[in-house]
Amino acid sequence: MNAERLLAHYEEIAEAPDAIARLRSFILDLAVRGKLVPQDPKDEPAPELLQRIGAEKLRLAAKGLIRASKQIGSKLEPPFLIPENWRWTQLAEIGVLSPRNDASDDVQASFVPMPLIAAEYGVGNGHEVRSWGEIKKGYTHFAEGDVGLAKITPCFENGKSTVFRGLTGGIGSGTTELHVVRPVFVDPDFILIFLKCPYFISTGIPKMTGTAGQKRVPTEYFAHSPFPLPPLGEQARIVAKVNELMVLCERLEAMRTARETTRDRLAAASLARLSAPDPETFQSDARFALDALPALTARPDQIKQLRQTILNLAVRGKLVPQDPNDEPAAELLRRTVSTKQIVRRSLVTISSANEPYSLPDTWKWASLDQLLVSGPQNGISPKPTNREDAPKAITLTATTSGIFDPACYKRVEAVIPEDSDFWLRDGDLLFQRGNTREYVGMSAIYRGPPNAFLFPDLMIKVRISAEVNLRFVHLASISQPARRFLSENASGAQATMPKINQSTLISLPIPLPPIAEQRRIVARVDELMALCDRLEAALAVADAGRRNLLNALLAEALAPAEDRELEAAE
Repeated sequence: MNAERLLAHYEEIAEAPDAIARLRSFILDLAVRGKLVPQDPKDEPAPELLQRIGAEKLRLAAKGLIRASKQIGSKLEPPFLIPENWRWTQLAEIGVLSPRNDASDDVQASFVPMPLIAAEYGVGNGHEVRSWGEIKKGYTHFAEGDVGLAKITPCFENGKSTVFRGLTGGIGSGTTELHVVRPVFVDPDFILIFLKCPYFISTGIPKMTGTAGQKRVPTEYFAHSPFPLPPLGEQARIVAKVNELMVLCERLEAMRTARETTRDRLAAASLARLSAPDPETFQSDARFALDALPALTARPDQIKQLRQTILNLAVRGKLVPQDPNDEPAAELLRRTVSTKQIVRRSLVTISSANEPYSLPDTWKWASLDQLLVSGPQNGISPKPTNREDAPKAITLTATTSGIFDPACYKRVEAVIPEDSDFWLRDGDLLFQRGNTREYVGMSAIYRGPPNAFLFPDLMIKVRISAEVNLRFVHLASISQPARRFLSENASGAQATMPKINQSTLISLPIPLPPIAEQRRIVARVDELMALCDRLEAALAVADAGRRNLLNALLAEALAPAEDRELEAAE
């Protein structure tokens, strides 16, 4: 084994999202391959141990204490190499499957209700006490020291297995969704290591039978799949070493959690100072946050928070300084409204009582309605088709990210005139009329040629006046205050897909700066979002590098010694 290099590089790989889980699996994999502890030539070889086990099972069967077990196959196909003094066998050969317990009905015993096995079974954990008479029939039996495997999905995939200990009365029963083996002259904790190892689980998943939601590990796989049996003395050393290394994993995990908690608190504190800024210290707070956040950012969700903070500052007038020479937004709004062609009803306005928060003196609250030159308009929902020459209609996912994605569309059966408003034109602003509570009302700007895409009924299309900056209106519409307004005002019969109507959408409050400041804000947001993009890219590269290094070190550690010697010689 060459685990030393893995531990030497641990600091480099520790930040990989699955590093600790991979390390735990690695330890179990080494254990069942005979690579975790050295072999001792003084140990009783596994073939002799198998002979003793066989003799003991014959003795118990002759006394009627157990049923004669199915004979082991003539030849097992070894899935990987094991040491010379080990032997391939099966659980059916080294233990008693589905053992039966016997006791008087008034004896107190343990009962394990569903869920079958907690993460670890122990006294007072996941079981209750009943009389043996209540639970001896219709349940799976086990006793002190038996090994149990949860055979139903998703328990099996998650490695739910245990050695039963601390049982009241020394015996117990549980749900039938359980495979049990009673070891004969074999350390039950070594069997447990095998049941939790990556090989046994990954090989067993494809063999599970039943429906998608209720698949089970068949008895044949549990009982007769190849089992690597070490000498009994080595089993004890392996179990002790695994326990030691799992404690180390717990410490490493605690250290990582502590590091992440510290980073989270520092990042949250920095973002909080920007979200609720102190006017006297804001500039220095902003410089500190933008300088420090790259070092504090270790997860994609933290970058998402940073993006929202940037938008929050932008729509509150905190991202760029105001210029007293700018034309006030009130003048801009009057000009925008006066040039509108009003062909429906009176405009929705934002009263002073309904202003979501205070704005700089040169800004003005406006409803989305006051900024429109066309719309709102719902899309259409023609039938989908496989015809490659049929029109393209975008799907909801085309706008879910807030940036239009032209790859998200389907072909539909429709004959739409070229001058129809159901076709998208460059600069159209699209809002999701229906989606989950998190995404309902999400918007994106269509950028592309005319008559390339239709838009669906679950979207609303509007066009913004040329007097205001389209990009700024879009940024305001995807900021947290706007997203909260649209989500809270969405309704509908289906809780999984609430909807907003046109009246709600045109009532959306938009914080309107002077047009010159709108342009400055958009430029600054673009600059900071590019920084976020770089942070995300660097994070992805770093994670990929850590994973690749981890994979290489694990592969190296698991490689047979002769392979490593050959590589070194080359």
